[in-house]
Amino acid sequence: MSDQPLSAREEALWRALARLMVSLPRGLDDDLLRNTGLSLTDYSVLMHLSEAENRQLRMADLATATALSASRITRVVDNLQSRGLVDKQRTCTDGRGYNAVLTPAGLARLESAYPTHLASVRRRVIDLMDPDLIGPVGKQLVAVAEKLYSECKRQG
Repeated sequence: MSDQPLSAREEALWRALARLMVSLPRGLDDDLLRNTGLSLTDYSVLMHLSEAENRQLRMADLATATALSASRITRVVDNLQSRGLVDKQRTCTDGRGYNAVLTPAGLARLESAYPTHLASVRRRVIDLMDPDLIGPVGKQLVAVAEKLYSECKRQG
């Protein structure tokens, strides 16, 4: 870890990322809410569950996957459960924890929201990028994201 000041290029990159971290989720969330009634957080939870084995995850694993605190994931899942999109079931392995389980209605809702999310991602990110840079920039962002995600999982 270095305590050296950022160079002008590094500072410009950092500031652009900081603006992106605020504006991109807000824009994606606005598009989803307006057109589907799902928040970006709802969509992310449903997406992670749809990709999981048997369409279910332990609550702690779902919290890690979505970068939400334990209390926040509980509130989100409880809200999705009240709407019939997710169920909560005690885990079979130890009986202490809960799994969030995607319902058929939740999968249908995710699938119906996908075109809105896709259009928003294209409009807000992909279409704004130089097509020749999508590969190299994507590779760098994946490397950073994987490193940060690994640290997040370790901290649990």
